[in-house]
Amino acid sequence: MALRDRLHVVSSINDQVVTDVCRALRIPISAFPRHLTAAPLRLYPATRRALPLLHELLPLVTLSNVTCVDTDPEQLDELLRPWVTGHFPSYRIGHAKPEPRAFHAAAHHAGVNVAQIIHIGDNWECDTLGAANAGASTVWISGGRPTPPIAPPLRRHVAVAHDLTDAVTHVRTLCARRPA
Repeated sequence: MALRDRLHVVSSINDQVVTDVCRALRIPISAFPRHLTAAPLRLYPATRRALPLLHELLPLVTLSNVTCVDTDPEQLDELLRPWVTGHFPSYRIGHAKPEPRAFHAAAHHAGVNVAQIIHIGDNWECDTLGAANAGASTVWISGGRPTPPIAPPLRRHVAVAHDLTDAVTHVRTLCARRPA
């Protein structure tokens, strides 16, 4: 059991979830942290510059692998408003990336086909391969890391950007290629 497939997809942490997670980690139940608070969210300066540019190109939503205690939805909404119009954390949609159902669920909630999505993320497995396997286009934020090998059928869905500012250029290109 991958923990993200169990812990990240529940809307509350109950005794059964704690038992399952502790069993998977082989730790005593008493070691499970019970009183957690969401960490404060801060946007990188480049994110603040890129969001308005991306918002001009297409509607923006978030899709993230977080537990129900990792996030403060109101703070996230306040930080990303007016550019981001929807938030789809794994605990809300019941699926975690890289599972294709996570991308399909977010697309459904946003009222679009998954093929219309351009997913931007920095995790190769969860964001890039997950989105491409679901049928979405994706821009991987490499941060200077070398691009892992990718199977030819998925290669057409993947663009590589050094950072979010660079990703704006790739999104512009992907949007221009779409049929009118």
